[in-house]
Amino acid sequence: MFKNGIIIMLFIFANAPVFSQDTGQTLSLDKLVEEALVHNPQVQAFRYQTLADSFKISQAGALPDPMISLNLLNLPLDNFVFDQEPMSGKQIAFKQTFPFMGKLGLKEDIARLNTRVSKANYTELKTQLIYNVKQLYFDLYFTDEAIKTTKKNYSLMQEFVSIAEKKYSVGKGLQQDVLKAQVERSKITQQLIELNQKREQLEANLNQLLNRPVNQPLAKTTKPTASVIHPERSVLEKSVQKQRALLNAWRLKTEQRKTQSALAQKSYLPDFSFFIAYTQRDVLQSGMGGVDFLSGGITFSIPLYFWQKQDKQVQEKQIAQKQSISAFQNIRNQVFADLDNVLSALDKNAQLMQLYRSGIIPQASQSLQSAMIGYQTDKVDFLTLINNQKTLFNFELTYTRILSEYMKDLARLEYVTGTQLQ
Repeated sequence: MFKNGIIIMLFIFANAPVFSQDTGQTLSLDKLVEEALVHNPQVQAFRYQTLADSFKISQAGALPDPMISLNLLNLPLDNFVFDQEPMSGKQIAFKQTFPFMGKLGLKEDIARLNTRVSKANYTELKTQLIYNVKQLYFDLYFTDEAIKTTKKNYSLMQEFVSIAEKKYSVGKGLQQDVLKAQVERSKITQQLIELNQKREQLEANLNQLLNRPVNQPLAKTTKPTASVIHPERSVLEKSVQKQRALLNAWRLKTEQRKTQSALAQKSYLPDFSFFIAYTQRDVLQSGMGGVDFLSGGITFSIPLYFWQKQDKQVQEKQIAQKQSISAFQNIRNQVFADLDNVLSALDKNAQLMQLYRSGIIPQASQSLQSAMIGYQTDKVDFLTLINNQKTLFNFELTYTRILSEYMKDLARLEYVTGTQLQ
């Protein structure tokens, strides 16, 4: 009686789909990405920073503010009147400074490049956010599948404990089997506790990216559709060079440093200030004078201490330019190393998925069926039968983990190349 009931129960579990979907609401990865791009506060901060930097361009190319001065000229100290001395008067003056030709244009170019750097950093941050959301989503997917598989194992072990206890009570089983089953059941309970805690942590991390309350529960994930891709290395390298925002940002930053160096070279050249003044004079007490004056002039700066100031400024900008070139090369090397690593991981996981789909899981399934037949003919004990079922479940879970890792690798490849692959 026990044997027939166990066989029926095992067939039910063996035929239950490991990747069955919940009938209720499920998480949509595309909608999560859209929500993150709209509501993530860090992305919003970078967007505002980019917008603010765009307003610096016209400021950098504008002339210095002109100056107007109101002056009282040559008032006598004995009575402070304007009609006693011929040089007394009231004056209004206007002054405008003009940087040497080309300086304002270079400053505007620097500000424009700075805005482009900000835009590239903003794009890089959005790409990184999409990558992070996908990583957490596929971790959450694997955790959901692990919880489902662990619950199935728990149900099997619970049934085994019951059967072992009944067999032992009628003298047909061993107490050792009962104790072993109880220990295994406790281990599975511990695994469920740890998996549920892990899911809560993943929910908190994903909610943080979405700018939601961190304790807000998330629906169950759905099985991703994994299409094995075989991208050409040369095509991906071109995508990295053209599309990766991080490299574009450093490329623009290097160009900006070069423009700053050119501006420093012009610091040896003087800036000019032009002024014009109108002086009004009263008719003197003697009846003389009263003629107004118009004055004008030009002043310019002299780089007198160039060895302390301008020379050092040029050297500073040239060194900064070299630093930027080296940093760009270092970042570029890192990106291409990441490309190598992710392509290697994709190839490995693609082969493992094929191995588990066409080899390991079918073989484990056949082993379980053989154990069932053996149990029916009393050639296999019940524990061996249960272990075969657990082995199949664990292999299916391992396949799920590999699938999750493969999808994470695809997301990483999109991030590294700056392109959408699916």
